[in-house]
Amino acid sequence: MRRLLCVHLLLCCLHMAHPFCPSQCTCVFHGRADGTGTRSVLCNDPDMSDIPVNVPVDTVKLRIEKTTVRRIPTEAFYYLVELRYLWITYNSITSVDTGSFYNLKVLHELRLDGNMISIFPWEALKEMPRLRTLDLHNNRLTNIPTEAIPYLLNITYLDLSSNKLTTLPSDLMDIWPPFNGLPISTNASQKIVLGLQDNPWFCDCKISKLIEISKMANTPVVFMDLFLTCSGPENLAGVLFQRAELDNCVKPSVMTSATKITSPLGSNVLLRCDATGLPTPTLYWAKSDGSPVNNTVQESPGEGIRWSIMSLHGILYKDAGNYSCQAKNVAGNTEATISVSVAGTISTTIAPVRPTSVTGPTSQGTTFIPTTDIPDLPAAATTVLPRTSTTVSAVVKKPKTTPSNSLQKGSFKQTKTQQGSNGRKLAADEKSKKSDVSKTVKDLKIVEETTDSAVLLWIADGLPNDTPLTVVYSPYGEDDIKRTEDTNAGSGKMLLEGLSSGMRYSVCLIAKGSDAGKDPCIDFYTLDNVEDGGQNQLFIIISGIACALVLPLIALLIYKILEELEKESYVKFETISMKQRTLNSHPNESSIDSQMTYKSDSSRSEYLC
Repeated sequence: MRRLLCVHLLLCCLHMAHPFCPSQCTCVFHGRADGTGTRSVLCNDPDMSDIPVNVPVDTVKLRIEKTTVRRIPTEAFYYLVELRYLWITYNSITSVDTGSFYNLKVLHELRLDGNMISIFPWEALKEMPRLRTLDLHNNRLTNIPTEAIPYLLNITYLDLSSNKLTTLPSDLMDIWPPFNGLPISTNASQKIVLGLQDNPWFCDCKISKLIEISKMANTPVVFMDLFLTCSGPENLAGVLFQRAELDNCVKPSVMTSATKITSPLGSNVLLRCDATGLPTPTLYWAKSDGSPVNNTVQESPGEGIRWSIMSLHGILYKDAGNYSCQAKNVAGNTEATISVSVAGTISTTIAPVRPTSVTGPTSQGTTFIPTTDIPDLPAAATTVLPRTSTTVSAVVKKPKTTPSNSLQKGSFKQTKTQQGSNGRKLAADEKSKKSDVSKTVKDLKIVEETTDSAVLLWIADGLPNDTPLTVVYSPYGEDDIKRTEDTNAGSGKMLLEGLSSGMRYSVCLIAKGSDAGKDPCIDFYTLDNVEDGGQNQLFIIISGIACALVLPLIALLIYKILEELEKESYVKFETISMKQRTLNSHPNESSIDSQMTYKSDSSRSEYLC
C-alpha cells in the first residue's frame, strides 16, 4: 500500500512539473545537450477569439496568428516574464489597451502586422524598455502623435508601411542621425530601418526632413523601399521623394547682435537674436548648464522673420556663461551662442567698532585701553571711528600718592602723548588720501541720454567702495541753479533725472576734501523732444497741403486776369483803326495817292490786329 502511494505521488509531481499547453495552441521545447532550452508557443486556431491565459510561464516566443481575436486586454501577458518575441499577426485586432504589455521587461520584438488597429497606445512601449523591433505594417493608422516620439528612441526597426499615414511629426526625425546631432556611424549594427511605403504621403514642409534623408547617400537611416512617392499636393502627386522640391520650406538661420559681451556687475543686459526661415521659426533661449531662462520676448514683424530679446536685470556672477538662441520650424532647427562675462567687484560696508572698555577721559571717536587690563597688548591702542562723533566720559577717583601710583601716572602721560602723535599721523594720512581722490576717478562719461535724463558712469581705482562722492550738475553756464546728488565711489553710476530736452549740461564728480578746480567734469546734451518735432513735422505737412491747394487757384486767377486784359487791348485797337478808315474815306479830299496810302495803312493796321 505504501508503495502504491509513493508511485501515485511521483506521477502527480511529474504531471505538475510538465508545463500545461493551451488546447488551441502548440508548445515546442527547444532543448540543448546541457538540459536547458527555450519554449515557443504557436496559437493559430481560426476559432480562437480570446488571448490564451494559460501559456507556460517559461515561454520565450509566443505567436498568435490567423485567429479571430479582436482585443488585447490589460495585463494579458504579465506572467510571461521571460517572453522575448511576441507576434500577434494577421488577426482581427482593433483595440489594444494601454496596459496590454505590462511587465514584459525583456521583450525584444513586437509584431502586430496584418490587423485593423487605428489607434495604438504608444505610451504602452515604456513597459518594454528592451524593445527594438516594432512592426505595425498593414494596419489602419492615420497619424503618429508627437507624444509617441520619446517611446521610439530605442527602436531600431520600425515598420509603418501599408497604413493611412499622410504626414509625420517633424520632431520624429530629430531622434535619428543626422538630425539628432550625433556623428554618423558606418557600423551596420547601428542602422535604423524604416518601413514607410504604401502610405498616401502629403509632401509639404512637415515631412521635409524625411524627404531630405531619402536624398542622402550615406545615412544610418535605411528605407525598406527607396521609391517613396508623394500623393499630394496635386503638383507633386506621383513624384518620388528624391525628386520632390518643396515650396515655402526653408530651414531657419540665426544671427545674434554680438557673440561676446562683458558687462559691469549689477548692470542690465539685453541679448537679441534674429531668425529667418519658412515657415516662420520660433525662438527659444537656453543656458549652457540647462538652467531655465526667463524674461524673454519675441515678435514676428513679417512672414519668415522673427526676433527675440532676453533681458538680465542686475547681472550677477552666476549669470555669466553661454546663452544659446535656438530657432526651430518644421524644416529644421539651428542655434547661435552668446558668451556673457561679468566684470567688477561687490562693495561691502564694515560697521565701525564700538568701544568696550573705558577707564578714563578720551577724545571723540577713540578708545583707550590701559596696559593693566590686557598686558599682552601694546601700551595704547587707538581705533579711528569713521563718520562718528561720540563723546565718552568717565569719573576717575584721585588715588593716594604712592610710588606705584606715580609710575602709573607717568605711564598714562606717555600713553597719552603717543596717542596724540598717532592721531596726528592718521589725520595726515587721511588728508593725503583725500587730496588724491580726484586722481583716482577716471573715465567719467555720459551714456543713455534721453529727453529728460542721462546716466553718468565713472571708474574709481584705488578708492574704497564707501568713499563719499557728490555729483553736481546744472545747465551749461548757469551755476546759480546747480543740483547735487550724494553717492559713493563703489556704485560706479548715477541716473540724472529732471533734465530739459535739447539742452547742454555740465556735470562734475566731487570728492570730499579734494582741491578746488581739480574735480573731473564733462559736458553733454539731452535729446530733443520727439513730440515737438512731431508737431513741427505735422505743421510742415499741413502747410504743404495748403500751398498745393492754393497755388493752382492763384495761377488760375492770374490767367483769367491776363486773358481779360488781352481782350480789352484788342477792342481798343480795332476802334482806332475804324476811325482812321473813316477820316481817309472822304471823296473830295482824296486822291489816288491818298487812297493808296490809305490802303497801305489800313492793310498794316489789319495785319497788326
